[in-house]
Amino acid sequence: MTQLDALLSSLARERSTGALRIGRNGTIFLADGRVTYMECSQTPGVERLLSARGVLSETKLRSLQAEEGGCDRLLAEGAVTPGELQYAVLGVVLDAAFFLLPVTGSRPKFRPGERHWLGGQWYFDVAGLVRECARRRAQLAEAWPSADMDTLPVRPVTRLPGHGVTLNRIQWEVLVRADGKATPVELARQIGRPCYPVLLAVRRLAAAGLLELPEPPPERRTGRRATAPEAEQKLPKRAARRPAPAPRADTAGASSLGPATTGDPTDLALLMRLKKALEELS
Repeated sequence: MTQLDALLSSLARERSTGALRIGRNGTIFLADGRVTYMECSQTPGVERLLSARGVLSETKLRSLQAEEGGCDRLLAEGAVTPGELQYAVLGVVLDAAFFLLPVTGSRPKFRPGERHWLGGQWYFDVAGLVRECARRRAQLAEAWPSADMDTLPVRPVTRLPGHGVTLNRIQWEVLVRADGKATPVELARQIGRPCYPVLLAVRRLAAAGLLELPEPPPERRTGRRATAPEAEQKLPKRAARRPAPAPRADTAGASSLGPATTGDPTDLALLMRLKKALEELS
């Protein structure tokens, strides 16, 4: 358990209400010891997610944020339903928790009584958030053991390593938007999605051989014997450079998140559109 985890657990036991500011990294809002919202400097907030989906402009949402009872007015105007707003808050909080909870070295400051303008749409148990963050880290490691791809620009390969590929919706959006300059976090902001699903999509695309992989550090190219962690990071990269004839970018949940492809002429048209989109972005 990190220092921040311990502090949050203490606030939860005391049923505290207020805002826990973690330096410039973000803010955690609590009500009666339960998390109601999280803001993170690295991840998109609800305002960005809703505006990217065409619900309301960010300017309009920020004006509502500044008003008393802005959340009630947002729902009363009918641009977003209570369920849609709760779902957006869910994605934002889980996303921010993934980036904020491992933070160390900062001096959190708690401000009693402070609330987020969207607070109360969803409540999160602190212990549950910690468990979910651990599950997500394990899922990322299973998809692709190295974190190299998380912070580097996303660069699709110029040629498919096989005759067909199955993509889910987020993987498709990542490949279409990838310009060789934007990192996964930047792509998440562009397409209006939480960062974690984009990170997972990028790692699975890398494992399927659909992304250019970073060059190893100079010491790895000099013939120096690698240490154990270095050897572990080499393994997935070698595997990805010799992919199977027909890789699947996502083997679980593809049908629920986007249409699956099977190698028929429809797939060819899909891949041709993908190729054309990547050429236009390059």
